[in-house]
Amino acid sequence: MKHKGLIATLTAITLLTLFAIFARENGRAPKSSENQVVKIGILQFVTHEALDAINQGIVDGLADAGYDRTTVQLTQLNAEADQSKIKTMSDQLVKSNDLVIGIATPAAQGLANATTDIPVVMGAISDPVGAKLVTDLQKPEGNVTGTSNIVPVKQTVDLIGKLTPNVKKIGVLYASSEDNSISQVKEFRKSAQEQGFEIIEFAVPSSNDITATMGIVVDKVDAIFVPQDNTIASAFPTVIGVANEAKLPVYSSVDTMVAQGSLAAISQSQYELGRETAKIAAKLLAGQEVKNVPVAIIDTGKPLVNPKAAELLGITLPKEILEEADVVKIQE
Repeated sequence: MKHKGLIATLTAITLLTLFAIFARENGRAPKSSENQVVKIGILQFVTHEALDAINQGIVDGLADAGYDRTTVQLTQLNAEADQSKIKTMSDQLVKSNDLVIGIATPAAQGLANATTDIPVVMGAISDPVGAKLVTDLQKPEGNVTGTSNIVPVKQTVDLIGKLTPNVKKIGVLYASSEDNSISQVKEFRKSAQEQGFEIIEFAVPSSNDITATMGIVVDKVDAIFVPQDNTIASAFPTVIGVANEAKLPVYSSVDTMVAQGSLAAISQSQYELGRETAKIAAKLLAGQEVKNVPVAIIDTGKPLVNPKAAELLGITLPKEILEEADVVKIQE
């Protein structure tokens, strides 16, 4: 009888192990139960307000879906824009979690490169195809899906023309090292040129080069556009400080940058993007396979304006824009 009990126990353990392997190989996270603590790893590329807001949205969204601190062992790491840390932290997270989430393109790429076994959820990636994270947004292959927030460039160009009709030359400031930024700049240039604007691109290798580059930018353009770019975002107060001194309007891509001093943006709430990312993660944790969970695409937004920045620049915000737009809550 003792041997029979031992055999039964070993058989049960073997079956559970085989099931877990099967679930992982099919891009599916194990289902949670009342007695099971799910392990989730979050890798954030760098600290700045936009990514911090996405992170908080993910945590709150998971909690709303039933994955709070009582049912989830959550590990959160931040690479602080260090490529070597991205690899080390990615390897660490995929070894000890059932599902991992990458906030910003380099973080998602690091996690995707580190595993083909467990689900990788992209947290608000502007160009997942260009970043080689997926090839089909509607039917993700492999183990990667998530959210994609595409900058509404046409809406942005329209807004620039309405708010600052005297602008002819737009400087685009971005990091040459970020794949997501390069694709955004391409789309912005195409849309802006179609509307008669002259575009001058200013690519910086790192945040250390932003001050020197801005000194050149202000003498060559009438306005500045900043895409969703983590390098620029991490030093955005520097951009705003130089631009304000030169009385140049700055147009950005996210709500947090408007709060930090840009004139306006077609806003996509970073916090809500985080919550949308959590919904994708919750589907996978409930047992759905990655291939059956399309990438959630957010490609529109609403005008968000900064009256304080407009006043500083001597710009009168048109009544029709104010009737349509949200007004940012100014950070003190």
